[in-house]
Amino acid sequence: MTTVEDFKVKSHELLMELDAATSDMMTLICAHQMTGAAWDEAVRRQHEAYEQWVGYLNEGS
Repeated sequence: MTTVEDFKVKSHELLMELDAATSDMMTLICAHQMTGAAWDEAVRRQHEAYEQWVGYLNEGS
């Protein structure tokens, strides 16, 4: 069973990855680099980070 503290720590870790992935995407947008391999990887990373965070949040409900 996950304690409240364990939940907070894991949720924070996942949220930090989501924030970093989103920041990387925004950097590419600012540089007008919204095509190509770097963009595709950034989109994949951000999507995966979001899915992992939401999935973890929904495990407890």
